[in-house]
Amino acid sequence: MREALWAELLKARRSRLPWVTALAFGVATLVCGMFMFILADPARARAFGLLGGKAEISGAGADWPGYLALLAQAAAVGGLGVYGLIVVWLFGREFSDRTATDLLALPTSRTAVVAAKFTIGAIWALLLALLLTGLGLLIGALLALPGWSAPGAVQGSGRIMAAAALAALTAAPLALAASVGRGYLAAVGVLFAIVFTSQVIAALGYGAVFPWSVPGLFAGIAGPGQDPPGLAGLALVAATGVTGAITTAVWWNRADHTR
Repeated sequence: MREALWAELLKARRSRLPWVTALAFGVATLVCGMFMFILADPARARAFGLLGGKAEISGAGADWPGYLALLAQAAAVGGLGVYGLIVVWLFGREFSDRTATDLLALPTSRTAVVAAKFTIGAIWALLLALLLTGLGLLIGALLALPGWSAPGAVQGSGRIMAAAALAALTAAPLALAASVGRGYLAAVGVLFAIVFTSQVIAALGYGAVFPWSVPGLFAGIAGPGQDPPGLAGLALVAATGVTGAITTAVWWNRADHTR
């Protein structure tokens, strides 16, 4: 396991994808800050040529609670896409680069290889969530938003991290899609289908029973009038992540890797 972890860490360190994903989360944080800037003073925003309508659609208030809630929504909805791409890259690259059979020929168990990939993915997701939270707090301080309180900041930051964790769990089945599809293309198609379907099902009011819609509902994307998902919805997300990891490990151990 130690050797497998080191190999996966080396692959990630030499790739440009960590910087791309960090940039994506950074841009998302800046967009949330821009919404707060517009909502705090629409007249000033218009003077800079910014439109206030888009920010008003977000439903957030121009204060710390509204800002932290908006960051949580960004972590939940945007996190699914970014974390999904990370999982697809971790597993699909071995087949696209034709290194899968070489990797499996090493004196390292296939389960350890899969576990190492998921471990690197989890650490990656955690670092991105910390980046979103830390940069978000910095931008909020620069904007001098009202309503600051230490307990509120801790609670809001915890909500961001929890939303990111839920999004990361729902990305786990994409590892199986990348493995069975033996590359990126099929898994990216599954990711797009999941993102589209999660939005439709949430709009229809059945998001609490669809695991990929639960992170957004947990972050409050449906608005203050909607109840957050209960323990059953959170358990469904956890089951989705665990099932995705287990089925991926089983596939790697039993599939025909001669192709």
